[in-house]
Amino acid sequence: MKKKHKKAAHRGHRFSDWVIAVRPWSFPASAMPIIVTLAYLFWKGAAINWLYGAWALVGMMLFHMTGNTWSDYFDFKKKVDANDTFGAKTITTGMFEAREIRNLAIGLLIISVACGLGLFAVTGLPLLWIGLAGMVLTLLYPLMKFNALGDLDILLTFAFLPTLGASYAATGVIDWSVLYVALPVGLITDGILHSNNTRDTHTDKRAGIKTMAMALGAKASAILYGFEVLFPFVWVGVLSILGIFPLTTIIIFLTLAVAIGCSQTMMKSLNGDLRIIADLDVRTANLQLMFSLLLTVAFVVAKFI
Repeated sequence: MKKKHKKAAHRGHRFSDWVIAVRPWSFPASAMPIIVTLAYLFWKGAAINWLYGAWALVGMMLFHMTGNTWSDYFDFKKKVDANDTFGAKTITTGMFEAREIRNLAIGLLIISVACGLGLFAVTGLPLLWIGLAGMVLTLLYPLMKFNALGDLDILLTFAFLPTLGASYAATGVIDWSVLYVALPVGLITDGILHSNNTRDTHTDKRAGIKTMAMALGAKASAILYGFEVLFPFVWVGVLSILGIFPLTTIIIFLTLAVAIGCSQTMMKSLNGDLRIIADLDVRTANLQLMFSLLLTVAFVVAKFI
């Protein structure tokens, strides 16, 4: 394995290698909460600075890249990632050396902080505190993940904090009602991580770490996943009936069959064969993307009817 690492380092890397290292296919998980938030604020009639909104979106995606590479580095150092584990393995396959991924993470962190400080400079102090909280949670993610707190970290970092931050950046005020959209999108986003950790239970146990999925046990873990992908439909349905969301948001029910299918797949894994959920994280990510896009369209359409 060491020989492969040296070979990869000497031959240099193509641009496509670096793209793979930051895992761009995962970006909707961080981008969609902000996009839905901006659509929600647009529907509400808020005065939106779209440039600052886009700036917040770019900053969030940069922090996501930082988190991806930071997590990959510590997964390798903790021996969580191995040749028999699922997911992107940029280090164990010899594509990169561990130090290269570490340096990439540090470089991305510096760029992310610079982006955040620039946005803070043209907005205000609340964004600084939100950004600092997000940065700390990003850096602490490996530790929290290894101690059954990764799900909470993701819910805060990929839902609550970015929606509040985006609302302040785009409008100049923190609109707490954006948490109405943060919760459903954030729960499905959490489902991506939870399905991933449930699938990796055996290899994570071998590495000596303890994720939320392991702490709960198979049955409770499957129930939690079902809640994460199904409760968002209840939430949006109730809020649309109460008039908090426009009725157009019920369009998200077009993805309900996908969510039910994901939940059923997770329940089937209770027979002990975790290969059944090998691609459930990808399916959950697709659900999050479709759900979020429909919610975005619903808010925009409602503005004009």
